Amino acid sequence: MNSFEIRALLALAFLYASRMLGLFMVLPVFALYAEGYPGSSALLVGVGLGIYGLSQGLLQIPFGLLSDRIGRKPLIFAGMLLFLAGSVLAATADSMAGLIIARALQGAGAVASVVMALLSDLTKEQNRTRAMASIGGSIGLSFGVAMVVGPIIASHWGLSGVFWVTSALAAVGILVVAFAVPSPVARHGGHEVIPLPSMLGRVLRDGELRRLNIGIFALHFAQMATWVALPLMLEQTFDFARNRHWLLYLGTMGGGFVLMVPFIWYGESKRKMKPVFIIAVALLALAELLMASAGSTFTIMVVGLLVFFMAFNLLEASLPSLVSKLSPAGIKGTALGVYSTSQFLGTFCGGVVGGIVAQQFGNGAVFWASLVAALVWLGFAITMQPPRYLRSVEVSLAGQGQLDAKSLMTEVAGVVDVVIIPGQNMAYVKVDDAHFEQERMDALLAGSRAA
Repeated sequence: MNSFEIRALLALAFLYASRMLGLFMVLPVFALYAEGYPGSSALLVGVGLGIYGLSQGLLQIPFGLLSDRIGRKPLIFAGMLLFLAGSVLAATADSMAGLIIARALQGAGAVASVVMALLSDLTKEQNRTRAMASIGGSIGLSFGVAMVVGPIIASHWGLSGVFWVTSALAAVGILVVAFAVPSPVARHGGHEVIPLPSMLGRVLRDGELRRLNIGIFALHFAQMATWVALPLMLEQTFDFARNRHWLLYLGTMGGGFVLMVPFIWYGESKRKMKPVFIIAVALLALAELLMASAGSTFTIMVVGLLVFFMAFNLLEASLPSLVSKLSPAGIKGTALGVYSTSQFLGTFCGGVVGGIVAQQFGNGAVFWASLVAALVWLGFAITMQPPRYLRSVEVSLAGQGQLDAKSLMTEVAGVVDVVIIPGQNMAYVKVDDAHFEQERMDALLAGSRAA
């Protein structure tokens, strides 16, 4: 990468990570501290915890599409301002209703796909995958830091303190956009990161992608439902002081990460992603079963939490990679848009259902609800096809004759899928490198130009 690309990557990674840090810090403390707000109930705690996912899910695709029309940076500014306003409103809220409205406003700043699109605009194609992987790594780092920092801040300054820190992070993020993020000279076509409305039907009909969308919904359903019940049970059932929760999260999360690494290495290096993926879903179900059956035995709850973090981190790392591998050529952005929407809707439903179950049947029952979601997902995961290891190639069609997708697929060995974007003079081709005939495709393209 050149200095321009490094500057863009560092600025956008910081922006993305600081925003996600603010959102993640709430997870381990919200249920503990929100019960003290007037009008609070277990149901409303679940709604308040998960409602940002509803506004995120509904606005994720519209934000991405709008950024193609009016530009990336104006949309990021708008989204960060909404996030800042929601954070300030949450920090000053004096009722549960106000807290819920503030959380919904936080989620309305749905700039994730726009940030990735801007990164795409600012990096060369050969560096783009590495840059996006760096953003993904920053999200994982933010989650780990938040699990420790959130409880520490809340123990000193309460839930409002967490939201004030989140407000400060949002304000810094706005300054980063203004002064550190370069402006793109020209926008990339965006099909790798921005949804195409004309391709939504194709993505929704794809059985393999549908399994992954069900999966990310179930994963974030289980995660959000777990955070509705877990902090309260640690304090009330196990008499584990809330100012010590961060120590438990640090130990179990660190252990879960270490246990996850060999599975990731084996799945990618040995091309055994399907069995690793199924094991990870089964581990998620096991974690929920352990926490559900822990009763008053603290050791079982800790082991369940360790397995939960292991499974969650493994699945969070695997799912985007599988979406990328299985999405049709040239419309990864559409597939990721539907995937992100499924994720945030799972967050919302997990919070709401977790709140309902906790209110009606007690906190321990929430883990049983999460176990059901994990088992349903396991049934879908077992039937998935092993992912093929394919590579995407962009082909310029400027000056071409009547070359079409069928020609490339039938006349060039190793071409698996072709999508031609109308009006863009561009084709996106997925190829299997084990059989791909680059020379044949070059000759076909040259012959089409000559014609």
